[in-house]
Amino acid sequence: MSEAPKKSTVTVRIAGEEHVLRSSADPEYTRACAAFLDQRIREIREMSGLVEGHRAVILAALAMTDRYFETREELDRLRKEVASRSTNLARRIEEELGDS
Repeated sequence: MSEAPKKSTVTVRIAGEEHVLRSSADPEYTRACAAFLDQRIREIREMSGLVEGHRAVILAALAMTDRYFETREELDRLRKEVASRSTNLARRIEEELGDS
C-alpha cells in the first residue's frame, strides 16, 4: 500500500488575513498560489474601488475561473490541432514509404 503524501502546514496572507493551510503540495507552491490570489484581489480592489473584501474575493475568483476556462479551451484546441497534424504526418510518411 502506498503512503499518503505528507502534508505540511503553511501560513499565508490573503486579502489582509492570515490563513494556516495544510497541503500535500510543496510549501513554496502553496505560497505562490496564495500570493497570486492576493495580488489579483488587490488589483480588483484598486480597479473597482471595492472596500468589501468578500466582493473582491468573489470577483477575483470569477476572473481566475474565466481565465482557467479560456486556457482549458485553448489547450483542447491545441490538442486537437496536434492530433490532426500527427495524423496527417503519419499518413504522409506511410504514403512516402509505400511509394518506395
